[in-house]
Amino acid sequence: MITDTVRVASMLLCLTGSLTIASGQTSNATASSGANGAPSEPAQPLPAVADPSWFSWGGDLRIRNEYFNSALSLSDLAAAHEQDLFRVRARLWSTATVAPDFTFNLRLSAEPRVWELPAFAKQHPGTGTEDRYGILDNCNLKWAHAFDLPLTITAGRQDVQFGDPLNWWLVGDGTPVDGSWSFFLDSVRATFDASEIKTKFDVVCIDQHARPDSWLPILGNEGTYSLVEQNEQGVILYASNKSVPDTQADAYFIYKKDDAVFAYSDTGDIYTLGGKLSGTPAPHWSYSAEGAWQWGWKRDSSVRTPVNLGVVRRDIQAYGWNTKLSYLCKDPMDNQVSLVGEFLSGDDPSTTGKDEMFDVLWGRWPRFSELYIYSYPMETAGKIAQLNDLLRLGMNWSFVPVKGTTINLAYNAWFAPESVPTRALNPALFSGSGHFRGNFFQFWVKHQFSKHLSGQVWAEVLREGNYYARRDLLSYLRAEMQVSF
Repeated sequence: MITDTVRVASMLLCLTGSLTIASGQTSNATASSGANGAPSEPAQPLPAVADPSWFSWGGDLRIRNEYFNSALSLSDLAAAHEQDLFRVRARLWSTATVAPDFTFNLRLSAEPRVWELPAFAKQHPGTGTEDRYGILDNCNLKWAHAFDLPLTITAGRQDVQFGDPLNWWLVGDGTPVDGSWSFFLDSVRATFDASEIKTKFDVVCIDQHARPDSWLPILGNEGTYSLVEQNEQGVILYASNKSVPDTQADAYFIYKKDDAVFAYSDTGDIYTLGGKLSGTPAPHWSYSAEGAWQWGWKRDSSVRTPVNLGVVRRDIQAYGWNTKLSYLCKDPMDNQVSLVGEFLSGDDPSTTGKDEMFDVLWGRWPRFSELYIYSYPMETAGKIAQLNDLLRLGMNWSFVPVKGTTINLAYNAWFAPESVPTRALNPALFSGSGHFRGNFFQFWVKHQFSKHLSGQVWAEVLREGNYYARRDLLSYLRAEMQVSF
């Protein structure tokens, strides 16, 4: 495995050198990546050959140490209840304007892991280096001003998110199983900007496969790794209007089709209709309110309570909402205080012909907690971040004590509308009668050391409530450094 790690590292270094040489042949300067790690976009269409603005490239290296205790096992008596690992993610990307209004985007990513304690991952029991593989997590062609219209078409592997930045509710991560290493959806996206009515229309067609090498080759061996538990196809219709001052109104329809690949996969057709309203009604206030209704059907092999319903096709009747109200002090320390609320319906064990579990679709990522995405596999048949059966109410306070440093503190009270998880791997971990998930506390500090170097420390704890059988303390701690170029 160490040999494989060296091989992947060598490939990355060779690619870096190749990109450097190619960039140097056209210019002595290169463009750096954006804040979110996406490739920079050229400001102008392809000019004369001597002009270097047709090509840009960049990269980043993220070194992250994660420690968590009982978060995955829900018990401090279980084997491997403590996890301690380093995640080393390296990415290189480039953007080339291959013709006027046509840009080709490419990004290569790899994330080997080093386990300091015996790993929970079945692919790497024990300690030491887990090489995994390298993957092209962006590979797409973008056409601006398509057909001489205010239309942009992007085809291929791309990151797709809808909603408030870093609060993407139902569309944010198409590869939840790889653990925030990548986010992409294999898709075609068309965006029409109807500026005269201050409205943007998006259509996204998705064809996502469970195995990482289904569409494009990978560097290394996929082994038993997957990006998601089943093959997924879908269509997203999304409209966003800003005709009312200081207000944005969104409406969307999402269709998602699941096709089972593994024994733990599900099959189904899920339809979601939703809307979102956000804005700044006054200089110091902002708000966001989103809600959605789901219907369709699902055949989920993991349903075990009250009886084994894995082969039964059940009708979906589910709903959810997500809200946030913030007060912005706009003082020298940029103090901001927010109230948050969210509801995701859970499966009612007394209705064997219906599935009331709200499916967060492509929104399985650590949106509000790093710790709690690890806690859901025990109640959702091993599926990480499959949030459902949740009511959370809380508050958040962030401020900037010195330039470049942001501190955030949060408290949430979490509840389970349904006391019995119907997809539990180990029902003995749940009381079967309580509705209180527990008290959750979060603290993080981020610092931007320079244009190219940043770091963070992140801590979370949850004291289990009567929804769980043991009432243990779940904890999560992360330290991270990232350099970009």
